[in-house]
Amino acid sequence: MSNATPGGGRRQFLGAAGSGLLVLKPGTVFGSQANSAVEIGIVGCGGRGTWIGGLFQEFGGARIVALADVFPSQIAALKDKLKIPAARAYTGLHGHRELAASRLDAVVIETPPYFHPEQVESAVAARKHVYLAKPAAVDVAGCKAVLDSANNSLGRSFFVDFQFRARAVYQECVSRVRRGDLGAIGLAEFSYITRKIRPRETAGLTAPQARLRNWVFDQALSGDIIVEQNIHAIDAGVWLLDAQPLRASGAGGRKIRTEVGDCWDNFQVIYWFPDGVRGVFFSTQCTRGLGGIRAALYGADGSAEMIYNRTASIAGEKPWNGPEKDDTFRGGAIDNIRVFLDALRAGRVLNNAAGSIRSNLVAILGRMAAYRHGTVTWDEMMRSNEKLDAGLTGIG
Repeated sequence: MSNATPGGGRRQFLGAAGSGLLVLKPGTVFGSQANSAVEIGIVGCGGRGTWIGGLFQEFGGARIVALADVFPSQIAALKDKLKIPAARAYTGLHGHRELAASRLDAVVIETPPYFHPEQVESAVAARKHVYLAKPAAVDVAGCKAVLDSANNSLGRSFFVDFQFRARAVYQECVSRVRRGDLGAIGLAEFSYITRKIRPRETAGLTAPQARLRNWVFDQALSGDIIVEQNIHAIDAGVWLLDAQPLRASGAGGRKIRTEVGDCWDNFQVIYWFPDGVRGVFFSTQCTRGLGGIRAALYGADGSAEMIYNRTASIAGEKPWNGPEKDDTFRGGAIDNIRVFLDALRAGRVLNNAAGSIRSNLVAILGRMAAYRHGTVTWDEMMRSNEKLDAGLTGIG
């Protein structure tokens, strides 16, 4: 792919946050000595936050010392299980600020993505390492803010958790594509096909609180399915291509899942990448039967395919097959946690914000085009500085 892109160029955008590893002296990476347990605080104590926290303990040897969540009920069970003192359990919309300012090494953010920019900013301002759930943000302004925070996290790691990129089978596939095994690329395809997600119980909550509990169905809080969930497939495709699109045309809507929230249940987007490469993306969140998260490239000499939780392969003049089954979901999370904590202990700084934000913006571009049922250019998206308004009155 060509390095030329609009809006200042691909190199300029990716250079904003840095992509390499900076080396620090061991012992300066977190407050205690480099060979001691890393102390972390979890912001967002729902299902994902609780699960990720368990993996940090089991596979990373980290110690959870603080919790934050809007809902006291979300914290209660985990606080008792981990024996977290009441003084280190912070509630409310701004509890993350107190957690970040407290004594710990890293902040793990597992909240609705609408809140990520503010929560990231408070963690970076407190000089903490950041481990962030994807997507980094729901809108253009949020992406810019997170990237600014990543730029300001000097001497601290800033890591966004994408599982595709963590696994050796997909790394090998991308490496073979990058060395030219497919020849000239003509078409890219990414898709995310999945079943309905079941709403959470909201008995006893106010209407605004119930909305927050079921944030995954809310356009502003989640960024819609193309940004919150489908980004896995989009990120895999962007990673394979190593490029950002010039423009996108899209469509979609709400056809089957209309009983909760305002998110769409299907998207269709065509992306125009440099060198005349088209990317075809489609998704649904309401199907039964067939499903999967997939990215594929079709070239003059062969085709490559990567499927989440399955495998990767190349067919053509230089065929290659990965292992039969990959544990992408759990194994990828464990790998990312280990990489993050190993870097902290060794005195290396990880920062994958630039690549993560690039994929985030590609998903947002697709959403903007689909909502318009028309075409949006990359430059137009960036100039828009789009900022979604969640209308949080009554939630806190």
